[in-house]
Amino acid sequence: MPGTTPSQKTVLLLEDGNFFVGRSFGKIGTATGEICFNTGMTGYQEVFTDPSYFGQVVIMNAAHIGNYGVKAADVESNSVKIRGLIARNLEERFSRFQADNSLQQYLADQGIVGIHQVDTRALVAHIRTSGAQNCIISSEDTDITSLKNKLAEVPSMSGLELASVVSTREVYESGNPHSPIRIAVYDFGVKKNILNCLTERGAHIRVYPAKTPLKETESFKPHGYFISNGPGDPAPMDYAVQTVKEILAKNMPLFGICLGHQLLALANDIPTFKMHHGHRGLNHPVKNIISGRSEITTQNHGFGIDPEAVRQSDAVQITHLNLNDDSIEGIRIKGKPAFSVQYHPESTPGPHDSRYLFDEFIALMKN
Repeated sequence: MPGTTPSQKTVLLLEDGNFFVGRSFGKIGTATGEICFNTGMTGYQEVFTDPSYFGQVVIMNAAHIGNYGVKAADVESNSVKIRGLIARNLEERFSRFQADNSLQQYLADQGIVGIHQVDTRALVAHIRTSGAQNCIISSEDTDITSLKNKLAEVPSMSGLELASVVSTREVYESGNPHSPIRIAVYDFGVKKNILNCLTERGAHIRVYPAKTPLKETESFKPHGYFISNGPGDPAPMDYAVQTVKEILAKNMPLFGICLGHQLLALANDIPTFKMHHGHRGLNHPVKNIISGRSEITTQNHGFGIDPEAVRQSDAVQITHLNLNDDSIEGIRIKGKPAFSVQYHPESTPGPHDSRYLFDEFIALMKN
């Protein structure tokens, strides 16, 4: 159609040998990573800039991607974090008059390789059955044998420590510097709107690199600690688990989201595991078993915490359960002002059913 960018033949090859042929968009090149899918119908720019997706190739299950363009304000970090993108139909002509650019140009500028004109419903159904695996997209090399050789060199997500890769390199602050509530944030891939949810409630936050020793945060005199979301496998993050244990020993208020939830579990001898294909989308039903109320949640995780170990633990109480598969979505530590959830209560994109958790964290510090 007029105004579109010419595309060329592009191949998507999965680790199990299945391959799909489509057309290129974004950058012409090759991308590798673990394939996953997001069921959300909107919010694609927030998904692409979420650091928790670092190292992954994302299938967007909506039929059309790019139909409202991109806008500088709609980001969760300072760059696109996905490795590659798979879509059914790319729309270069966008309808939102506030948009700064087309998705095609945005991804090309960010160096992201994409493939579209792929049957994403069939592909998602295949991943749901066969499970998470590595893949390769290439618009420069379409030889299957060559791509298989390149794909064989890609490391598995299991055992991969990525949080320190995406973490901030410098300490920075946000919010009201005169606030009576100060929060030390450990950045393992934190989203901007998580920080916004804290500062909007009047907190002054200081964000620290992933491997910052706890003693270095003491000069800030925080009233509580936030343990962020992030990419990769939590199991090899011994440095972060030790930090969480030290926070718990000080009896300081602590709130963890997603990867932070998994680290809190590991700090209490609850193992994590690689999920079959993970939870990613903005309509996952979760029940708060303390209040008895249900909430529709935004999720993005490929690892979980061992449900049997949680139920056998004397230290950990279950607070939230996933209504689709009964996976553990929230815990709190008995006798400690510490709690976490596996999902994303900042919900960008998604419904705001779970933002009460930020209020509970603020109240916990005030009390």
